[in-house]
Amino acid sequence: MDNDSPNHQSGVRYEADERPPFLLAIGLGLQFALLTVGSVFLKVAIVSRAGGAGEDYLVWAVFAAAIITGTTTIIQVLRVGRIGAGYVLLMGTSGSFIAICISALLEGGPALMATLIIVSSLFQFLLSARLSLLRRILTPVVTGTVIMLIPVSITPVVFRMLGDVPEGFPESSAPVMVLATLLVTIVIALKAKSSLRLWAPVIGMVTGSIVGGYYGLYDTERVIAAPWLGLPDGHWPGIDLSFGTAFWALLPAFLFVTLVDAVDTIGDSVAIQRISWRRPRAVDYRAVQGALAADGTGNFLSGLLGTIPNTTYSSSIAVTELTGVASRMVGLVVGVIYILVAIVPKVPAVVLAIPNPVVGSFLLVLLAILFLIGMKLVVQDGIDYRKGLVVGVGFWIGVGFQNDAIFPTLVADFAGGFLRNGMTSGGIAAILMTMFLELAAPRRYRMETAFDLAALPKIRAFLEAFAIRQGWDKETADRLVAASEETLLTLNPRESETGQRRRLLLVVRREDERAILEFVAATGEGNLQDRIELLGDARAVETPEEMEVSLRLLRHFASSVRHQQYHDTDIITLQVEVRSTDPDASR
Repeated sequence: MDNDSPNHQSGVRYEADERPPFLLAIGLGLQFALLTVGSVFLKVAIVSRAGGAGEDYLVWAVFAAAIITGTTTIIQVLRVGRIGAGYVLLMGTSGSFIAICISALLEGGPALMATLIIVSSLFQFLLSARLSLLRRILTPVVTGTVIMLIPVSITPVVFRMLGDVPEGFPESSAPVMVLATLLVTIVIALKAKSSLRLWAPVIGMVTGSIVGGYYGLYDTERVIAAPWLGLPDGHWPGIDLSFGTAFWALLPAFLFVTLVDAVDTIGDSVAIQRISWRRPRAVDYRAVQGALAADGTGNFLSGLLGTIPNTTYSSSIAVTELTGVASRMVGLVVGVIYILVAIVPKVPAVVLAIPNPVVGSFLLVLLAILFLIGMKLVVQDGIDYRKGLVVGVGFWIGVGFQNDAIFPTLVADFAGGFLRNGMTSGGIAAILMTMFLELAAPRRYRMETAFDLAALPKIRAFLEAFAIRQGWDKETADRLVAASEETLLTLNPRESETGQRRRLLLVVRREDERAILEFVAATGEGNLQDRIELLGDARAVETPEEMEVSLRLLRHFASSVRHQQYHDTDIITLQVEVRSTDPDASR
């Protein structure tokens, strides 16, 4: 169970389903857009120019990227059917795809790249639909490690931005802009009242830009020259359906990077849920599935329009944590702004005119927050020496590859050099170690039965036999049976409303001096983990008396209850301590 206090998220000013004042939503939406628009356009420019695609394609690709970023951000926030997380998760061009997209452009041009992106997006839809099957691999430990590695992957670029001043300008201009931006942002974020804290990011960037203007580093000519309205002069590059040798050679790399991006998206969608509510809630994995489906939608559209793939932007999590505003309304504003940016060149010109040291300073603050969010994900899931080893080794492998400290020559030549990205290499290491732990875990015992209270005698016999195999006494077996009965009694009333006959899979294994029981059944309405946390809270939603009794008994018998809800599937994991026969000794 989550042991955080009810006021864990007291810094949340507006929850996901609350509506802030319209002007505040507009202001925060502009902050999000200011922070990410440069990155979206820059990645497209890097791929296009390194791949030799020409200026005509670059103009089209930037336009398409802005339209897709805005559209998929809105889908991500609104949660259309099963597509979208329902939280403020900004979308934007993916840095993970830069290396292999450049390879695709060099091998077959934009049309080949578009085809590869479309095919790999279908893999992402499959991951979304079958995410529950990967729950033991894509764990909070893995996703938390990947989030911690995002700053490692980006900070080299950020540190270069801090001193990026054109020749002919005073050397002191960069440190003065950096100091002004950091001081204003941090002081307001730490000491100001909550209403002013919301504006810390934009006030810091405006302050830094004013200092840059004093040195003549704010590019006003770029803003003046940009037209107010306009469409791209480029044209759609088309799709290559020849499926030649280059397609099959590059497809495995595209699929693997799609998986790496999916892990990043899972981490982002888990993290944004943690910081979007005042009271801690169990992670809704249906929202995680929706985030992956929206990510796949963005990639599919990117392939159709011939620009580089999309992914969730972790910076949106850091800004949400910093400002305390998680309202979906802000995400909608950001999506609309991006669509407008596509046809109003003056807007990106204002953003792109901000000096790099100012942008780098603010990114430095956000990356620090993002690293801590990754740490929280790892710790909140519960950490032992095994998980600690996965996190530690995965993190430092990522750091080593990111800094070309581990076999740089071999890594540079392998699959386009995509392992040089610390998030990718560290994430792979964490996944492989997690898979090994699963393969080396003690034997699991399984039984399948009808999801019905009439199955309790069969469950009792199964658990008693398991306890005997482990050498545990009758009192321990009774404890396992009691925890299982209360779980079924709590779930069954919700399931019976469907009128459909469901199946229940029960998996049990030993882990040190405790038993791990996993119930896989059909989806219910509420989250069992949340209901247990709300017991005894006067502000909690009213629970039927008989269900509350079962919840209290379950909390007594099980030392930990974790409820993962996917589309059409509930997975409830119980940990039952068996070190002592005294029911209170293990608590």
